Amino acid sequence: MPLDRSYLEYTERSYGMDHERYDWSMLTDRKAVSWPGDKKLALWVNVSLQFFPLDQKGVPVKPPGGMTMPYPDLRHYSLRDYGNRVGIYRLLKAFDKYGVNATYAVNGELAERTPYLMAALKDRGAELLGHGWNMDTIHYNDMEGEADVIKKSIEALLRYATDDVKGWLSPGRYEGDKTPEALKAAGIEYFCDWVNDDMPYVFRTDNGPLTAMPLSNELEDRFILLSNLHSEQSYGEQIKDAADMLIAEAKEQGGRVLGLSLHPWMMGQPHRIGVLEDVLEYLMDKEEVWSASASEILSHWRNQQ
Repeated sequence: MPLDRSYLEYTERSYGMDHERYDWSMLTDRKAVSWPGDKKLALWVNVSLQFFPLDQKGVPVKPPGGMTMPYPDLRHYSLRDYGNRVGIYRLLKAFDKYGVNATYAVNGELAERTPYLMAALKDRGAELLGHGWNMDTIHYNDMEGEADVIKKSIEALLRYATDDVKGWLSPGRYEGDKTPEALKAAGIEYFCDWVNDDMPYVFRTDNGPLTAMPLSNELEDRFILLSNLHSEQSYGEQIKDAADMLIAEAKEQGGRVLGLSLHPWMMGQPHRIGVLEDVLEYLMDKEEVWSASASEILSHWRNQQ
């Protein structure tokens, strides 16, 4: 039987992306951006500080990096805790050594549970991003009380923030249809859930525009090492290759952004921190690289649009 013609009909069919969230455009056709000091590549290092409940509910899905064994999954729970007590301090030491200005996406519940860590970030003047309440509080369509969850998550960070909490990274990058609207209503200016570009772009919501920031999923430590099962050596090679390629593009087309997503329970391990330090040394030795927080990158990009 042939397909009914209605199967091919789609009321939202339009040029580019079949929706009105943002204007479709080729990266090569956009206005060239220049970073401070005529740098070619803005390096955005984002550290995700997360709390994974031992009794995760997995509604509507299990969180990436969450518990995988029958309750109580102490092996994975304690490994995630290791990152927030041990691994993070190796990352901070590496950032100081190589002059990296990192940004930190923090679960609201973790902020309440680890005041010692939050105080250390405040002393550094670190930029904080909302990262949901915890890694088992996934955002999804028709989520009950989503606005309250976002508000609670942000308020937990404000005690330790040196400025307003302007950015957001949803747990697992999960969203519902109206999550962007709820984020904008809560005062969020940029979010990092969409991974479809190498540069910031304007994202429309019913409550006004957000900016989508390019935090690569392909170069995330958890994705490369845990999901793809690549080696630590391969992890380093992929980031270096990405930096070299983006710098080459930037010399012809204008500045680019390299977003690196790190998890202390992954890269803070004693057998991995050396690889991260090697990557950071490689990047920061390049005269074309500007290490900046997410808000700094956003501000310079906005001023040139």
